[in-house]
Amino acid sequence: MLQKQLASVLEIDTSMYSKMERGDRKEKHEQVNTLAKLLKSDPEEFLNLWLADQVYPLVKNEQQANRVLNIVQENREVYGK
Repeated sequence: MLQKQLASVLEIDTSMYSKMERGDRKEKHEQVNTLAKLLKSDPEEFLNLWLADQVYPLVKNEQQANRVLNIVQENREVYGK
C-alpha cells in the first residue's frame, strides 16, 4: 500500500505517517490496532511490539532492566492491569 492510503486509513496526513515510519513520531494505540486489522495481522503481536518500543528507551541503559521488567510482570495487578 502507498503511504497516502495508509495515512488515509489512519486518518492522518501523509507527512505524519512518514514521520511514524522514520521513528520521528510514535504511533497511538488505536493506530496500531487499525494497522494490524488492515494488514490482516495479529493485533496482539502488533501491540506487543508497540509496547516494547515504548518501554525499551526507558530501560535500555539500565543494568537492572531485566529485573525491573520481571517486577512489572509479577505485580501487574498492583499497577492496575
